Amino acid sequence: MRRIIEPLELMGAKIESTDGRAPLKIHGSAKLTPINYKLPVASAQVKSAILFAGLNGAGRTTVIETSPSRDHTERLFNGFGVPVKTHDDLCVVIDGPARLSGGTITIPGDVSSAAYFVAAAMLLPSSDLMIERVGLNPTRAAFLDVLRSWGAEISVTDVKSERNEPSGTIHVRGGINRNASETERTLSRALIPALIDELPLLAVVGSQIDGGIQIRDAAELRHKESDRLATTAMNLRAMGADVEEFADGLAVSGPTRLHGALIDSHSDHRIAMAFSIAALVAEGETQIAGSECVAISFPEFYALLDSLAVR
Repeated sequence: MRRIIEPLELMGAKIESTDGRAPLKIHGSAKLTPINYKLPVASAQVKSAILFAGLNGAGRTTVIETSPSRDHTERLFNGFGVPVKTHDDLCVVIDGPARLSGGTITIPGDVSSAAYFVAAAMLLPSSDLMIERVGLNPTRAAFLDVLRSWGAEISVTDVKSERNEPSGTIHVRGGINRNASETERTLSRALIPALIDELPLLAVVGSQIDGGIQIRDAAELRHKESDRLATTAMNLRAMGADVEEFADGLAVSGPTRLHGALIDSHSDHRIAMAFSIAALVAEGETQIAGSECVAISFPEFYALLDSLAVR
């Protein structure tokens, strides 16, 4: 939690932690000091923490990113009456003190949760899947373009916008177009922040496409609920894939005929869900240890997957 503690303390908050880790005890301030803060690593969570604190700052708070990250907070602040300006996609500015104006909003389905079903439908040739009312924020839905470039047949219709957030219907037809371009087989640099939650899943998909894939500049994955680079590599190898691990990424060979295995989720919901999709295309039985961790973000995941999968 240090990377959140540091900027908030610069703004005047007093935060007690255990060696930079939760639990945290936060002592607020009647007036916070605006700051000009450059994020060491692009992070929508840290950026949002500073912007929320900036609502109570007496003056201009500026957050500078190394590369663009997800922008839900900026869109919603503007949608609820607090002007937030973005310059060159990397510099976000808010003037405080500011107050949000209330109103109604319909929360769309989480596109990161939908990603697992999109990938499953892509990998299983006879599939035909439609997901309605799902969020299509460009900083969250980039994986759809990646899967299309890898040969997926994906279309988006009925796009609407509410409070600056777009949503619509995703339609996936099963099967991989083997003649798809191979120009986007490496995921790196500016692409990574927009794909950060889907990278373990994309590694699984990469094991099934011609030429495999490579992920670089994603060292951030080592600091999630688990070391997602290590857990993804370990579990793909357990299922028979050839994986090379780097300090900042993975190289996954493909196409590979996966086999069932005992998968260790390391209590990480995204690892458990990604390898549930791998299990659908693998030969034999797969067991996922700690699968109950999916309740962190998607309690209905297994019931919904079971209702959609035709065996």
